[in-house]
Amino acid sequence: MRFEGKTALVTGASSGMGAATARMLAARGARVFTAQRRNAGFEDIEADLMDPDAPRKVINFVQALGTDLHILVNCAGMMREGTVEETSLDDWHAQLHLNLTVPFLFTRHAMPLLKRSKGAIVNVGSIEGLGNNPRHPAYGASKAGLHGLTRAVAVDHGPDGVRCNAVAPGWIDTPLNEDFIASQPDAENFRTKILDVHPLRRTGAPDEVAELICWLASDDARFVTGQVYTIDGGRTAQLPLP
Repeated sequence: MRFEGKTALVTGASSGMGAATARMLAARGARVFTAQRRNAGFEDIEADLMDPDAPRKVINFVQALGTDLHILVNCAGMMREGTVEETSLDDWHAQLHLNLTVPFLFTRHAMPLLKRSKGAIVNVGSIEGLGNNPRHPAYGASKAGLHGLTRAVAVDHGPDGVRCNAVAPGWIDTPLNEDFIASQPDAENFRTKILDVHPLRRTGAPDEVAELICWLASDDARFVTGQVYTIDGGRTAQLPLP
C-alpha cells in the first residue's frame, strides 16, 4: 500500500497503459481521478482533452474537492499515420496538442498542488521520441518534445520538491496496437516480424509499463528526476541485420 493517503490523476485511463496504471495505483492505496471522454471506472472526470481549457477545468475540479494532488500521470495520446507530405495541418496540430500541449497544460495547472505535496509527474512518451517508425512525423515530434518537456520541468521544479520523469514504451499490447495488427494484409506474418525485432521475442503488457510508472511515482524513486526510461523488450538495443 505504498500510495496510501495519496491522490493521483491519470489522463487517458479508459484503456491500455492508462487503465493499467490507474488500476495499479488504486490497488496500492491511492485515490485515483481520471480524465478522458469515456468512463474508466474510477473517480472519472469527463473531459474532451482536445479542448485547450479542459486541463484547467479538471485540475480545478480536483482542487475544489479539497484534496491534495501527489501524482500526475500524463498518458492520453494519439497517433495518425502519414509522411510529412501526407499529414494535414489539422492532423499535425491534433497530435502535437494531445501528445505534448495537453501534458504541458496539466503540468502547468497542477504545479501549485504538486509543489505543496512535493509530488511526482510521470509522462508517457515513446521510443518514437528517441527514433522513428516510418510515416510518423507528428507522433515522433510530439513524443520527442514530451521527453524534452520532462527534463525542463525536472530542472525548473526540482527546487520545489517536484519530480518529473517519463517512460518510453516500445510495442505494448494495447487495443490500438492490436487493431493495427488486425488491419494488416497478413496479420500473422506481421505479428511474427514484430516479435523478431525484440530480443525477448515478445511484446509488452500494459501492466509492465504501469509497474515502471508506479515506481517512478513512488517514494522509492525519490532521487530520480529528469529521466526517460525506455521499456521496450530490448527493441532499441538490437541492430537490424545488414
